[in-house]
Amino acid sequence: MRMRIAALPSIALSAALAGCVSSGAEPAPPPPPSVEFAGATLRDASGAPRGDATITQLDQGIRLVLRVENMPPGVKAAHIHTTGRCDPPDFTSAGGHWNPFDREHGRDNPAGQHMGDMPNIIIGQDGTGMLEVTITGARIEGGNAELLDVDGAAVMIHAGPDDYRSDPTGNAGGRIACGVIEAR
Repeated sequence: MRMRIAALPSIALSAALAGCVSSGAEPAPPPPPSVEFAGATLRDASGAPRGDATITQLDQGIRLVLRVENMPPGVKAAHIHTTGRCDPPDFTSAGGHWNPFDREHGRDNPAGQHMGDMPNIIIGQDGTGMLEVTITGARIEGGNAELLDVDGAAVMIHAGPDDYRSDPTGNAGGRIACGVIEAR
């Protein structure tokens, strides 16, 4: 009986050490890191810089921080648009709102919202404003809610506020600043 008890730890130790022996083959390299940061410089129709957006990948989605300057004061709609182009003067090249799940516009719309719908940004009398938002489920790259897909994406500021319900744009008015989102 004593020999069997003493033999069991030896067998277990031998099995554990066998797993540590290298076969001589190199381990597979880890997958390339996914994009963790992206950003955009917003410009008006004349090409003058009007702010920036910083996007950070989180476990639960993306965090977007939008800072603007030298903009007309008031409440303005801020959206992510589906195409990474900002051709002046009207920025229509950026397409509609980023909407990977084919929903209607607006957080107050029972059939909404687009993934690119964000809260309005308030621009003060000094022409500056800031907006921070987390978009749950979004990915900078990869997945079924990929921001930087084959045609990219853009951040847009509109002339007026978003009413959070009118499809497809929230009656936000013209596009006054746009920035192409790029991986950083």
